[in-house]
Amino acid sequence: MTANLPSPGRILEIASGYWATGLLGVATQNSLFTLIHDGATTPHALAGKTGMAPRGIQTLLDGLVGLGLLTTHHGTYHNTPEADLYLVEGKPTDISGFAQLKLAEMDRLADRLDVFTTGGPQTNPMVEVADNPHWEKVVTAIAGLSVTAAQTAAEALHLAERDHPAILDVGGGSGIFSSIWLRLNPTAHTTQLDWEPINTIAHRLLAQHSLADRFTPLNGDFHTTPLPPHTYDIALYSHIAHQESPHDNTTVFTKLRHTLKPGGTLVICDYIVDDHRTGPTFPLLFASEMLLKSNTGNTWTRTDYTTWLTQAGYTTITFHPTPTPATLITAQ
Repeated sequence: MTANLPSPGRILEIASGYWATGLLGVATQNSLFTLIHDGATTPHALAGKTGMAPRGIQTLLDGLVGLGLLTTHHGTYHNTPEADLYLVEGKPTDISGFAQLKLAEMDRLADRLDVFTTGGPQTNPMVEVADNPHWEKVVTAIAGLSVTAAQTAAEALHLAERDHPAILDVGGGSGIFSSIWLRLNPTAHTTQLDWEPINTIAHRLLAQHSLADRFTPLNGDFHTTPLPPHTYDIALYSHIAHQESPHDNTTVFTKLRHTLKPGGTLVICDYIVDDHRTGPTFPLLFASEMLLKSNTGNTWTRTDYTTWLTQAGYTTITFHPTPTPATLITAQ
């Protein structure tokens, strides 16, 4: 009879999830995945490189094997493909900074869980404050998350084949979409509408890649900053909808339709859940982030987006999967 009972193992793993945050945070703080990528593959070598005690490094390595981020063979350790792509410093897809941000937030989380009772943050919501120093760390830490999504969007748009496309990136953050798209099409020009402190970060990234001459920062709030009519071939709204209300999303989609040229395309990238709110896992979990950090944000369903876009006047709406937990939408 007991053989048919479910195991408590998954519940134990979830309840102990703070260890996963801790393991990944410490590993990235000490460049562990980068060191392994560069050839330091034994506990002894990694202890020497990081200064960790032998017992500590072995426990860390065991935990990362348990998390599926490392494999082990005859006493050596190797990055899994996802760890090698997303956790090796210097790669454009590196999101190790995101892991460190989550580690820094962990000690404050227990005192903020009343958001489930109150329905939202009790002080200024983090995502709605323009001069929050939080942005300097966040927009650079999450840039790597958008690399493969930007490449997927470029393929869907046939961007490389277009002649002098004018692109508007709304709330563009680090400028990662602009960085990738401008390199794919040397005739393209992007305008990023975002708060001035964030545009400064983006301009720095574009300058590093010698792309700043085709990148125009437009400082302002996208809710209120006027946009010229029939100006852009493509408008991008990436990872913004989840912090906005249904009304605000519909209003912005309408505003962007008017600034697009006839036949222009709106591109949305975000964490989108299915209509029954049964998956995917990360978008469902990310809703808690929005409860904690925004007044009206959520992870919205496919039907939500279709409804808003239709109300805003778009007639062709297509959903595209990406290699990330995000989904792309193109609308015309």
